[in-house]
Amino acid sequence: MSSVTEIFGSMVFDDSVMRQRLSEDTYKAMQKTIQDGRKLDITIANSVANAMKDWAIEKGATHFTHWFQPLTGFTAEKHDSFISPTKDGKIIMEFSGKELVKGESDASSFPSGGLRATFEARGYTAWDATSYAFIKDDTLCIPTAFCSFGGEALDMKTPLLRSMELINKQSLRVLKLFGNENVTSVKTTVGPEQEYFLIPRELYEARKDLVYTGRTLFGAKPPKGQELDDHYYGQIKPRVKAYMKDLNKELWKLGILAKTEHNEGAPAQHELAPIFATTNIACDHNQLTMEIMQKVAKKHDLICLLHEKPFEGVNGSGKHNNWSLSTNTGVNLLDPGETPYENAQFLLFLCAVIKAVDEYQDLLRASVASAGNDHRLGAHEAPPAVVSMFLGDELNEVLDAIERGKEYDSKEKTLMKIGVHTLPRFSKDTTDRNRTSPFAFTNNKFEFRMLGSSLSVTGPNFVINTAVADVLEGFADILENATDFETTLNELIIDTIKKHKRIIFNGNGYDDAWLLEAEKRGLSNLPTTPDALPALISEKNIELFSKHKVLSEVELRARYEINLENYCKIINIEALTMIEMVKRDILPAVSAYGRELTDVILSKKGVSSALDCSYEEETATSVSCLTGELFANIKKLDKIVSESESITDMSKLSFFCKDSIIPAMKAVREVTDALEVVTASEFWPYPTYGDLLFGVR
Repeated sequence: MSSVTEIFGSMVFDDSVMRQRLSEDTYKAMQKTIQDGRKLDITIANSVANAMKDWAIEKGATHFTHWFQPLTGFTAEKHDSFISPTKDGKIIMEFSGKELVKGESDASSFPSGGLRATFEARGYTAWDATSYAFIKDDTLCIPTAFCSFGGEALDMKTPLLRSMELINKQSLRVLKLFGNENVTSVKTTVGPEQEYFLIPRELYEARKDLVYTGRTLFGAKPPKGQELDDHYYGQIKPRVKAYMKDLNKELWKLGILAKTEHNEGAPAQHELAPIFATTNIACDHNQLTMEIMQKVAKKHDLICLLHEKPFEGVNGSGKHNNWSLSTNTGVNLLDPGETPYENAQFLLFLCAVIKAVDEYQDLLRASVASAGNDHRLGAHEAPPAVVSMFLGDELNEVLDAIERGKEYDSKEKTLMKIGVHTLPRFSKDTTDRNRTSPFAFTNNKFEFRMLGSSLSVTGPNFVINTAVADVLEGFADILENATDFETTLNELIIDTIKKHKRIIFNGNGYDDAWLLEAEKRGLSNLPTTPDALPALISEKNIELFSKHKVLSEVELRARYEINLENYCKIINIEALTMIEMVKRDILPAVSAYGRELTDVILSKKGVSSALDCSYEEETATSVSCLTGELFANIKKLDKIVSESESITDMSKLSFFCKDSIIPAMKAVREVTDALEVVTASEFWPYPTYGDLLFGVR
């Protein structure tokens, strides 16, 4: 068996492969493209394409594809073979620079939110040279952006790349003011932790709700859940360990830095965490990770569930987005540093994030809004829907001292007097983690914990990048025009803390008192997707994105429409699935069980009126009453779903789904789960929660 070092990146056309296969001039041109964003001359592109093709064919590839991320939240690919006919009826294997750099795709079936009419089908894919090409399923995959004939972004990656250019530009302006002349670029880095469930494939296939919606719409609570906390970090079962081993191997082949694996809080739940990577690469890698997780699971007769809340009553799955800023010289700008010089710089970048999160809290919430995540946020395994920041006690004390104009007395009793009151380098882990905080500072990065497990991390990251870059631009404008840099810097930091400290909360986000406190502070509470999505098209947020050319107003409104429509479609699919399961399977099953009980009662009484039929009579009565209630509830849900078909306005429809369809579904579920408890197992038509959560042995 090959070692990890031998297989790592073996299916990636990375820097080492380029050094080996490209001429020196071509390699240098590629590096300028990757590092500086320069366009490739077509001659250079042809050389790169030819080398890439030869390498891919040697690895067994027969096709190539422009691999992109449309507004579905998934990835897309159209495969073309390398074959080209010759005059003698044979073929040669070709791949041109034109095919590498640009592709044309039929965009008619991708969501566009009104950006293009159905008859305007043309869409273009453009090579993202900063994200290495790779081989997957014998196909050379070229990471690309996707846009319409008119140039509007039809994907997730384009605004991310725009936001990365923006935050690079504004960060450099600030760093130059601190004398960092050797810094030529600043990149955001991300490490997205991925939670997921594994269940037996045969049980999954027996549950229509899991097949159609990715989550269970019914399920009575089993005798055991996660009460004993025995699954978290527990011994990994052999079957799961075998899966993880194969998963790591496939991820490592693609250069994905899969690092940490462990059992999560709920039965059958697990987590995989990678090492940080540049944001666009990390986003590509996370999309690949989700795809490969599901493929590898099937090879082990398992199903990998990525839904945010596949099971009621146990933890759902999130995706913790660890975000930071780093220079090309290797400096993490969110590391407090060891010298007063570094401290002041750190504080300014920290204040930029604080202000950005406060001013654009609604936008951050909207960036993680989905039907699945609505089930998870605010429950006792995820942050509340109110956005706040956790800094920890020590850093909070530092900011408090700065605001009050007092010297900070550190735990080592070291007084700092440097013009601005700042902090010495503080030791790692000086405060506990806050799992209830949506946006928590963790040593040298921020962990955005609100993302759902199935969500593309691209959207939240271009929001963070753009918001922070906007604040840095304002800071740079002020400081570049300052006559006394140190005094102006001091005043800017103090003013930012005073105006935006409301967003900082180090307490328990699950406490009901926090919601009242958040309201007093003026923080937004957007509990559901219909509540949150209008933030995408608020005047303030349209101005933010259009001003910096990350997304135009038209592109933003398109995303708003797409997300609303997606929410409504998901709720509709769930409701229709529930109706079908109840009508075709559950009602007939419990009716048959009721008839069985009645037959037993009649049989016993036919033998002797003295025979005890109390169990059968009480159970039959219970089943009969619940069956009647379920029948009434499912008819009501069916009627409400029919009413929704006449609502054409997506905003109104989304609130109708939230306020009418979802409560009606909840009423159906409550009765169904009660019926499951009293129905004999041989009559119940579906695998139970006990089967699903504890079926992998």
